[in-house]
Amino acid sequence: MDFILKGPIKDSIYNIIREIGYVFWGKDEEKGEFNFIRPLEKGGYPRFHIYLKINPKRKNIAFNLHLDQKRTIYKGSSAHSGEYDGEVVEKEIKRIKKILKQC
Repeated sequence: MDFILKGPIKDSIYNIIREIGYVFWGKDEEKGEFNFIRPLEKGGYPRFHIYLKINPKRKNIAFNLHLDQKRTIYKGSSAHSGEYDGEVVEKEIKRIKKILKQC
């Protein structure tokens, strides 16, 4: 599920993400996207997964959030059991927005 944090952004993306409880997972240089995760259990799954893209002209951050239910099962595949909408994802977006309003 997509949503936007409107700027100007006064802090680094890493500090913002840390504030909402996520950790850095990687960066796709081609797409200009950052990847962050927040596991819900110790084993790593299920976990929330956010792709972030910064729009420097508008000073916005575009969030693309989904819930990975389990690890990929086929070697070399990126397919997984992901939820891109629904009650759990919507609650996480509300939680994030509430924290970011306080920052």
